[in-house]
Amino acid sequence: MELKMLKSFVSVAHLKSFSAAAKALYTVQPAISRHITRLETELGVKLFFRNSREVVITTAGERLLIEAEALLKQAQLAKENVLNTYKGEMGSLSIGYMGGASLSFLPGLVREYAQSYPHIDVNMMEMTASEQIEAFTQNKIDLGFSRPMPKAQQSYYQALPIYQDRLVAILPCHHPLAHQQKIALSELQEACFVLFARTEAVGIFDAVIALCQQAGFSPFIKNQPTQMQTLLTQVAAGIGIAIAPSSIRKLVSDGCVFIPLANVGYDIPLLLQHKKNRLSPSASAFRDLVQRAIPKIQQSML
Repeated sequence: MELKMLKSFVSVAHLKSFSAAAKALYTVQPAISRHITRLETELGVKLFFRNSREVVITTAGERLLIEAEALLKQAQLAKENVLNTYKGEMGSLSIGYMGGASLSFLPGLVREYAQSYPHIDVNMMEMTASEQIEAFTQNKIDLGFSRPMPKAQQSYYQALPIYQDRLVAILPCHHPLAHQQKIALSELQEACFVLFARTEAVGIFDAVIALCQQAGFSPFIKNQPTQMQTLLTQVAAGIGIAIAPSSIRKLVSDGCVFIPLANVGYDIPLLLQHKKNRLSPSASAFRDLVQRAIPKIQQSML
């Protein structure tokens, strides 16, 4: 059964006239008659009793009317859904994010996005940088707030710079150096280090090791937690000190102090990334929202 045949049938059923149905559908009466005849032949039933004075729907026609109206409504809904998805007004959006680096501003962005696009199903997943790479590979996320991709993979991604983070020393509150305004890495050479696991952030881990070596020592690494919140908890517990991005102070950091490093100019960019040639309309709209919010985000991360 073709949709145009069903439209002709429904129009005749409601108007009880072939000529009136033709006028309503901007066609000619013979076309309406052909559609009804083809439907009756295909179904093997009589849909209307008609004579020169009236058109009366049959019992079989009444059943078809219920089904046809449901089918036409579903077809229209499918058309609207496809168009809305194309326009970025319907669908889904999956965002990977690094908690410490983006939790202070991401919820507000998602709320604003949801107000403008209430029919987009937004899924937020906290992930490390390495987990985001895997998620992109498996097409599990559309966008990711993360650190730069490894050089070998950067050509496959497009990145929007959000803000520049910096490395700081993180000490327990009771540490002898906890009240200093700045701290040199060389002052920490006797300390036990808690460093974020290299498997989760190769670039930051290698940078910390290189900076320590430039300061004249190799750090004694006691633990390598895979979550930044765990790193802060271990520092607060006195297990060791850490060198990590300043932004993680936005996590639960009671018992920790964050001290700028003297003579260390290593910046850590946070980027909003997506695979090249794979940006859905819904993801593009969120990226545009983030781009407009960058000045405000940068101010909040100072």
